[in-house]
Amino acid sequence: MVWMRKLLITGATGGLGTEVVRHLRDEYDVVALTRAQADLRDPASVRAAVQSIGSVYGLVHLAGGFAPGSLAETSDETWAQMLDLNLTAAFFTIRETLAVMDRGAPGRIIVISSDAARTKAPGSVAYTVSKSALNALIEVLAKELKGTRITANALLPTSLDTPAMRAEMPREQLVPLDRVAATIRFLLGDSGASIHGALIPLSAR
Repeated sequence: MVWMRKLLITGATGGLGTEVVRHLRDEYDVVALTRAQADLRDPASVRAAVQSIGSVYGLVHLAGGFAPGSLAETSDETWAQMLDLNLTAAFFTIRETLAVMDRGAPGRIIVISSDAARTKAPGSVAYTVSKSALNALIEVLAKELKGTRITANALLPTSLDTPAMRAEMPREQLVPLDRVAATIRFLLGDSGASIHGALIPLSAR
């Protein structure tokens, strides 16, 4: 039996997650962390789930959420929800995953952010702020991991080619899911070892 590196993936059952798993399952021992296994907004729940999985090579954090709304339109509940889903969940998951990673061995932390965090376009203030904070988390983490062989990077796609987005935009303006998955696969591999602390834009073209 060929030994494969163990890889933890959140959000693995969504549209993007399904495509990412399809790209990676032949090369990695993929372990999906589902909502049934852990509430990513609860540190104790995340800690218990990750520790039950044991040592891993890396984390691909795809879980998150979106809500539109200008600052004036954004409710207290929406603000808290976006921070919980896009920032706090990532913080807890990354922290607990790093605790079971070998700091002396190669490792990977990859998160899905958004191009909205780069452009700061109006209309989805809570989402944009939460993803911007996620980018800052990755940049700080990358500096903290200096001297180890673990890398941390974020992908910043524009709108993804999902059924919901196809109803909103022409398909040629959407980022193909297989392009995101292929980029993740590259970053996970040995060829991606030199890419660290990067915020990588992904567009339709």
